[in-house]
Amino acid sequence: MTVPTITLNDGAPIPQLGFGVFLVDPAETERIVSDALEVGYRHIDAAAVYGNEAEVGRAIAASGIPRNELFITTKLWNKDQGTQSAFDAINLSLEKLGLESVDLYLIHWPRPDLDRYLETWLALEQIQARGQATSIGVSNFHVPHLERVLAEGTVVPAVDQIELHPAFAQRDIREFATSKGIAVESWGPLGQGKYDLFGMPPVADAAAAHDVSPAQVAIRWHLQNGLIVFPKSNSRERMAENFDVFGFELTADELEAINALDQGMRVGANPDTATF
Repeated sequence: MTVPTITLNDGAPIPQLGFGVFLVDPAETERIVSDALEVGYRHIDAAAVYGNEAEVGRAIAASGIPRNELFITTKLWNKDQGTQSAFDAINLSLEKLGLESVDLYLIHWPRPDLDRYLETWLALEQIQARGQATSIGVSNFHVPHLERVLAEGTVVPAVDQIELHPAFAQRDIREFATSKGIAVESWGPLGQGKYDLFGMPPVADAAAAHDVSPAQVAIRWHLQNGLIVFPKSNSRERMAENFDVFGFELTADELEAINALDQGMRVGANPDTATF
């Protein structure tokens, strides 16, 4: 099964469906990522703070999949914001992953209280220039954070990865990002189980109509909205189900009904105030 790709603003293609390793136990990560790769995922979304980059790297190495067939993302954690810290952080991430470069490197959170995200962005521009990351972007950046980077940096972020699910559709950020050529990635795409997304009638009804699971409907909603999405699961069976989302398509009415579920329901931290 071929996963569709989106062409980023720097010309690099990114698979629209990937696999995330947030909160995946390091002791289980190599097995879980190996399962995901065997199922067919080729886009892995990692981060330094997840504590499992080395295990992701071992799964990649053991898979035998050619490097040019994989898309690997990792992220710079908040304590590493700053110029030299960013250089050290990418070096350590690449060492753990066993890679010469990543396909995408992100600033994980803006941490406006630190006021170092612009300095860090300029460091990422250098990291990209020296070939350690093909594309660079941000995560959890609100419109003012993006505006500052656009005004004072020289590279437009390739992506902004944000909390995004049907009850928290983040239309303002999506519209702004789209206007600037920034692709949007959805984290927590199924609401992290913090509300009954699967029981909401528009999702449940679409699942029944297409004879698929509510999770598959939610993933299709992200894909058909042009978003890049990476659900996570420790279960190989669930991984396969989440990957099997290209044999049906939501109707315009179904999409609109799910769009109408947006109620500004943030289930994660607010990037404006988060200080971890």
